[in-house]
Amino acid sequence: MEKTENKAQFVRGLEKVVAAETKISFVDGDKGRLFYRGYNIDELAGRTSFEETVYLLWYGDLPSRHQLGAFKGSLVSEMRLPAQVTTMLEMAPPNANPMVILRTAVSTLGMFDPDGGENSPEANERKSRRLLAQTATIISQLHRIREKKPILSPDPRTSFAANFFYTFHGRMPDELEQRAFDTLLMLHADHGLAASTFSCRVTTSTLAGMHSALTAALSALKGPLHGGANRKAMEMLEEIGGPARVEEYIEGMLSDGRRVMGFGHRVYKTEDPRTKHLRELSDLLSKHVGLQNLHEICEHIEKVVMEKKGIYPNVDFYSATTQASLGIPKEFYTTIFAAARTAGWIAHIIEQFKDNRLIRPTSQYSGGFDRKWAPIEKRE
Repeated sequence: MEKTENKAQFVRGLEKVVAAETKISFVDGDKGRLFYRGYNIDELAGRTSFEETVYLLWYGDLPSRHQLGAFKGSLVSEMRLPAQVTTMLEMAPPNANPMVILRTAVSTLGMFDPDGGENSPEANERKSRRLLAQTATIISQLHRIREKKPILSPDPRTSFAANFFYTFHGRMPDELEQRAFDTLLMLHADHGLAASTFSCRVTTSTLAGMHSALTAALSALKGPLHGGANRKAMEMLEEIGGPARVEEYIEGMLSDGRRVMGFGHRVYKTEDPRTKHLRELSDLLSKHVGLQNLHEICEHIEKVVMEKKGIYPNVDFYSATTQASLGIPKEFYTTIFAAARTAGWIAHIIEQFKDNRLIRPTSQYSGGFDRKWAPIEKRE
């Protein structure tokens, strides 16, 4: 038999392979820029609320005052969970990874969603608002349950970020906390065709539905090379303990060939454009709550790694200290990332549905041919 060859080009990790056409976001790796629907995030950060950003990603334009008011109200009105999902959160093992619980809870929501089996544009719009709101509530309720504190209802008079913070902590954020949390969510809302977003679009292309696609995305985000890196960065900071130990610790990591968590990026050849905004928030917040030591460790690590390796920090590095200063336990860092990125995943689901084709790449086969079967008694 003649050997069959696949002459398609194999690219390890699909680096620089164009796998989708999108209008949602653009990651300019060479110049260190990130665009949401044509807006540079430097234009939006600190000026645009998370709800405005979500509206932009889903509908293509920033909302008017009237549109924003109606949109905010619709999100807050959906921030409640079916009682069965709350019961499931209460039954989860106390040491279970919150990302595992979040992934399972989002999948479970599909059983109770009135539009669960419907993929029409109208049904997907209703599910979009419901799922974005409910994802935040899952995280807040899980935290409250673990803290043995009462579950709180959202306040319809305030924003999505403020409600998320309030239902998580049991108090409303002050002005700096609200601005920081809102900006943190906005900066994580979308980032091109990251692993979780690609997983999301692949699942959507099978017409499996929004809950399935988000479950796939959450599964990918959980990994330490994707969303889990922020927690790993915080664990590194805690192990270092203080600025005086930074140089010795980082040199030891580098000499052992270990990766410094929160540094380097697959796409950016210069600084991640989200880093400067989170660095500033980390600085302000850490002073605000008395955690300057954490931020000082970060600054020293950044200096050492740049001097020795020429590698820039990515979004996870100062996201860790920003979240710590917002009082978020490190085991919840990746869930906060997930709550924000749900906005982008939903935008990609909607876009994929509009012009869907099953995503089915090929592979380069490197096995043998024409092997002969033998009875089990003759196999060694």
